[in-house]
Amino acid sequence: MPREKPKLTALWRALDEAAFGPERTLNLRESLPSAADARARAEVWLRARQMTRAKEVLVITGRGNQSVGGIGVIRKEILNMLPSLRRRGIVENWKEHSPGSIVVQIAPMSALLDAPRRRRNNGSHDPVSPGSPGLEGLQPETISVLRQLARQNLELLGITDSEAFLKKEMQRTFSAIMSGIPESGDRERGLFDAIHKAIDEVSD
Repeated sequence: MPREKPKLTALWRALDEAAFGPERTLNLRESLPSAADARARAEVWLRARQMTRAKEVLVITGRGNQSVGGIGVIRKEILNMLPSLRRRGIVENWKEHSPGSIVVQIAPMSALLDAPRRRRNNGSHDPVSPGSPGLEGLQPETISVLRQLARQNLELLGITDSEAFLKKEMQRTFSAIMSGIPESGDRERGLFDAIHKAIDEVSD
């Protein structure tokens, strides 16, 4: 019987690859990062998956058989991180998929956009990253779609024809979306695409 375990493990991996594919699978077991590195990598990856409107993804943490006491340090770190990502509107839920992997349900863009408003209502403040870019440097077409999304958000709240509210909502929406865009690459292109996806989602 013990000889069958590697075969079963290979079968489970093959099924996971078929179900999720490489674009929706983060394998933290292969590179063996530290717990802190795994947390940082997983957060960036999950944010990016939200921008691509993925629904469910697989995070492979490993079982932690080689860890002290047999406790998976990376797995524990990821599980500790997920409640924070849920409060920030990045993930909706998660469940154990196997002893070494977690299925994470990604939150829709609307949850990301609404999270700062919920935090303000709870008496807390939005974190502001040092050196965060403002709206001033954006291209006119990006400003245009951002304005459209902000107006849609306000209309859902029953607020219309208020330029002051609109400008504040544009800034809030901009900050919320930018928080989920990777630091590398063309960030404005990523912002533009994410706004379009959010507009489609709000319009549905």
